[in-house]
Amino acid sequence: MTRVRVVVEAEVRPTEDPDKVLKAIETIFTPETVRIEDLGSTRILVAEASSLKSLEKLHRLLRVERILDAARSMLRRGVEGGRLVFYLHKQAAYVGRISLVSGDHESPMGAIRVVVEHPEPRLVVDWLAPPTARGRPVFERDMPE
Repeated sequence: MTRVRVVVEAEVRPTEDPDKVLKAIETIFTPETVRIEDLGSTRILVAEASSLKSLEKLHRLLRVERILDAARSMLRRGVEGGRLVFYLHKQAAYVGRISLVSGDHESPMGAIRVVVEHPEPRLVVDWLAPPTARGRPVFERDMPE
């Protein structure tokens, strides 16, 4: 079986409620485990899963929001070896919206960092955000194993 790991992280700022940060993450991701790492002055909420099924909410929202082209462009830039790394706007996620950003500086309360470890991350991109023609997917790929 293919080794898949999805890690979603977000800083919990001193003014933030950890439950609200978790809610933002859970709008796009279904974690198997959740923990808070205390790194001195910084706290990071870390949610993990061992299946791409954990990203089905994100898959659906990308279609509801009709942002497949923009998402595909951002996601393809995040492919590095056997990993896909991308960032989401934390406040947008909290209200159920998807906004991909290039890093923390584009999200005032910090971004949500998503790392997908998969032997073929380009297949993951094709599944999450397939190419489109006139705003409609050219194909829909099944979830990669």
